[in-house]
Amino acid sequence: MLVSAAAGCASLPSILNRPPSTVLKDTAHTRLGEKLAPPTALHPGQSGFLPLSEPVEAFAARVVLATEAERSLDIQYYIWHGDTTGYLLFEALWQAAERGVRVRLLLDDNNTKGLDPAIAALDSHPNIKVRLFNPIVHRQLRLVDYLTDFGRVNRRMHNKSMTADNEVTIVGGRNIGDEYFTAGGGTAFADLDVEAVGGVVGDVSQQFDRYWASRSAFPADRLLKQDPGAAVAGLLEKFKSTRASPAARKYLEAIEASKPVEHFSAEELLGYDWCSAKILYDDPAKVLHPPEAKAFRMWPRLVQAMGEPRQSMDIVSPYFVPTKEASAAVAEQARHGTAIRILTNSLAATDVSLVHAGYAKHRKALLAAGVKLYELKPTAEPGAIREKRTQAKGRPRILVRSAASLHAKTFALDGERLFVGSFNMDPRSLRLNTEMGILLECPKLAQELKQTFDDNVPTYAYEVKLTAPGGRLEWIEHRPDGDHSFHSEPRTSFLRRLGVTLMSILPVDWLL
Repeated sequence: MLVSAAAGCASLPSILNRPPSTVLKDTAHTRLGEKLAPPTALHPGQSGFLPLSEPVEAFAARVVLATEAERSLDIQYYIWHGDTTGYLLFEALWQAAERGVRVRLLLDDNNTKGLDPAIAALDSHPNIKVRLFNPIVHRQLRLVDYLTDFGRVNRRMHNKSMTADNEVTIVGGRNIGDEYFTAGGGTAFADLDVEAVGGVVGDVSQQFDRYWASRSAFPADRLLKQDPGAAVAGLLEKFKSTRASPAARKYLEAIEASKPVEHFSAEELLGYDWCSAKILYDDPAKVLHPPEAKAFRMWPRLVQAMGEPRQSMDIVSPYFVPTKEASAAVAEQARHGTAIRILTNSLAATDVSLVHAGYAKHRKALLAAGVKLYELKPTAEPGAIREKRTQAKGRPRILVRSAASLHAKTFALDGERLFVGSFNMDPRSLRLNTEMGILLECPKLAQELKQTFDDNVPTYAYEVKLTAPGGRLEWIEHRPDGDHSFHSEPRTSFLRRLGVTLMSILPVDWLL
C-alpha cells in the first residue's frame, strides 16, 4: 500500500517546450580547430586516434578538453560518481562555463543518487544545461521506481563520450569515477578509451544531438527540487574541499606530470594513428520499445560493418555473457578455423558475480570448439612487459596497465579492424541498454590488440583449458618459475563458488 501510494504521488514531468540545441559546427577558428587543421588536411577522409589505456592520462585528457574548449562541451556518461575525479571534472566543466563555453551534460539517471544538489547547481549556470536520461521519479526513495516501473527503469543509457568544440572527442569504456582513473584506494579497472580527431568527431556530435533531443532526455530542473542559490554555494565549497584533500593534491600532481596537453602539439598530432572510422550506436528510442525490437539496435549494423572474420578474432569484454545463439556462432567460427581468443574477468576479479554465473555455463562448449579463454587475475602484474612496450613505443597503448578488474570493451578482426566503445558482449548491451563505439579500419591498432594477446595477456590472466574433451576445467597461471594449475576458480572461497553455481541456475540471463 505504501509503495502504491508513493507511486501515485509522482510521475515523469513533461518534456514539451524543451529549449532546442544542436552541435556548434563553426569551430574552425577555435584553438583546437586551428591546431587540428594542418594534420587533418594531410589525411583527407580519415580520422586520427590516440589510445588512452593509462588511467591518469585518460583523466588528464578529459581535463584538457574542458580547459581547451572555447565554444562547446558535449558530455554523456552512464556513471558519474561524487568522488575526487567526479568533482574535479565537474569543476573543470564549471570553469569552462565561466569562460563562456556552452556545456551540455547528459547523464544516465541510474547512478546519480546523492548528486542532485550538484546537478541542480550545474544546471543553474546560464552556460550549462543538464539532462537526465530515463530518470528516476522518486529521488529519495529510488527503490519505488524499481518496484513499480521496473520495465522502464531497467533500460539504461550506457554510452560514454566527451566532445570539445566539435573538434576532439573521447569515446570508450570509462565512466567518471575514481576506480576508472586509479584515483582511490579501492578497485582499479583496466580500461580503454580512444581520443579522436577528424571527421568521426562530427559523427559523435550528431549521435549526442540525437540522445539530447530524445524522448528519454529530461531537463534536470523539471525533476530536481533544489534551491539553486544554496546548491551553487554548496558546489563551490565542494570544489574547494575536494582540491584541498590529500588524495586530490596527489592526483593533480600526477595529472600535471602526464603532460596531456602535448596531445595537441604538432608533433603529437602527426603521431596519431590515422585511418577510416565509423561511429556506431543504438537508436535512443531503443529503451522505449520491447527488448525484442531489433530495428533500434546497433549490433546488426556493427556485424555488417565488421564482416565475417577470415582468420582471427580477439575479444576483450569484462562482462562476457553470450546468448546460446551467440555461443554457438562463436563455436562454429572456431571449428571452421578462425583463431578466437577471449579475455574476460575471472571470478576473483569480477565486480558482478551474477554476470560471471551467466558466463561460466558457456565455458566448456567454447573451449571444446577451440576458443581460447583467458580470465584476468584479481591483481594483474604486467609490469615488465609494460615497461618494455612503453620504451619501444614511447607511451602505453592498449591494455598494458595492471589492475584489479577488467572494464575495457574492445575486439579486433583479422588484425585489420578494431572496435572500441561501451558495448559488452552480453544480453543487456544487446537488448536492454543503449551503447556506442567507434569501428576503426586501422591495422596498426588492431595488430596492437593481437600483440597484447600474444605478449601480455598470458602474464596477467589465467588460461582456461579443458583437462580432456568433456572433462573438468583447469586454470593455468603462467609464472616466471613455470606454469601452475588450479582445478577450481583461483583465489576464491568455496562459498563464493557455490553462490555462483546456484546463481547460474536462475533464469536471469536476459538481465545480465
